[in-house]
Amino acid sequence: MNTSEFIFSSEVEQVEKLSAKWQTPSNIALVKYWGKSEPQIPKNASISFTLNNCHTNTSIDFEKVSRNEKADFELFFEGKKKDDFKPKIAKFFERIQQYCPYILEYKMTISSENSFPHSSGIASSASGMSAIAMCLLSLEKALNPDLSEAFINKKASFLARLGSGSASRSIEGPLVVWGNHPEIEGSSDLFGVQFPHKVASIFDDYQDVILLVDKGEKQVSSTVGHNLMHNNPYAESRFTQANDNLAKLSKILQNGEIKKFISLVESEALTLHAMMLMSNPYFILMKPNTLEIINKIWKYRAETNSNICFTLDAGANVHVLFPSEEKENVLQFIDNQLSKYCQNGQFIADSVGFGAKKL
Repeated sequence: MNTSEFIFSSEVEQVEKLSAKWQTPSNIALVKYWGKSEPQIPKNASISFTLNNCHTNTSIDFEKVSRNEKADFELFFEGKKKDDFKPKIAKFFERIQQYCPYILEYKMTISSENSFPHSSGIASSASGMSAIAMCLLSLEKALNPDLSEAFINKKASFLARLGSGSASRSIEGPLVVWGNHPEIEGSSDLFGVQFPHKVASIFDDYQDVILLVDKGEKQVSSTVGHNLMHNNPYAESRFTQANDNLAKLSKILQNGEIKKFISLVESEALTLHAMMLMSNPYFILMKPNTLEIINKIWKYRAETNSNICFTLDAGANVHVLFPSEEKENVLQFIDNQLSKYCQNGQFIADSVGFGAKKL
């Protein structure tokens, strides 16, 4: 595993002060990654839709200081000092300082806000960590103006992965693969890459409505969940299945086989939850309303021949996926029949997006 290309060594410019601001999105995996080894290496490849509306805006003000032993930073979330988030960010800076030694020479003031409610059950680590990574690469680009955009995106994905594995898939879009896979050219366990093939038009501007079934804190953290795969008797079979499914999905996306897409994506979602049911200790991450929604989606699809389907993260919320041509009908269905299963009737209408944006 050669990571030497990501070690910063060539400072060209002196930078006393810099302010960087980026918006990076969340993403939703179609083929799930569940299980990893250190340092944040996935046990199987995954592929995700990059989202558009669910994003994090982060700015970092860098001010040159004498070299520190460890990263010196203040953290503000939605305008308020957020010291309880600091340990995770501090650990991230420890992990990346060999690749970004310049962070020890700056006092950093990090200000962040989400477009979605915090603790809404939407994973904010992917958008949050990728936004920090892009801000760091803004400083690196100022120190070495010769860096290409392609390298910046690649290194940002590499760094973001060390904070949150799924964050590696939030730098670019609309489809990103993370994890080495023989059928995806350029794919790597170290960073995400854009899906290299042209997809059928039905998958353009794909819609994702996130139904907020449970806005509470996750029953089990992603780190704990991933670690439970080490002793799961079905883990190796699952890793093989996921890689096989990614190969199948690659062809499905290119050929526009929407019915096969529905079947595979829903199976992946349920398999993720099955892995938690079969872990020790075991967890049920769905809520009764999650199951109500799934059954309503299946009934609606059977009755209307709609191409609606669902996927799930490691929690109770439901991502409702469908082609943009069905937007009006599906939103009406969600409003009339599914919103009552959401906390306070809340859902977020989103669609696929194209990754990080400089603000």
